[in-house]
Amino acid sequence: MSKKINLRPLGDRIIVEPLSERERGKETKSGIFIPETTEKERPEQGVVVAVGPGKMNDDGKLVPMSLKVGDKVLFTKYGPDEIKQDSKDYFILSESSVLAVIEG
Repeated sequence: MSKKINLRPLGDRIIVEPLSERERGKETKSGIFIPETTEKERPEQGVVVAVGPGKMNDDGKLVPMSLKVGDKVLFTKYGPDEIKQDSKDYFILSESSVLAVIEG
């Protein structure tokens, strides 16, 4: 799904490729696709495709990012900025807008 993009996020920002509706939904054993319900303040999910260097603390030292390319993340719905590159949608958001890393 994820591919290399020619954008480099600055500071503590990341670029996320949103999961498709099929990837967010569930499929029964018989192959029937059940889409995720749309709720008003539902967080979004995606895969990190680019990571900035980190954020400078008050002492002027770089605090490195805890996220890495390939992490599947859950983030606030209204936190990211949407961009389009090569007819594909991406989100740019701060590391603080990420609620969790989805493991497994």
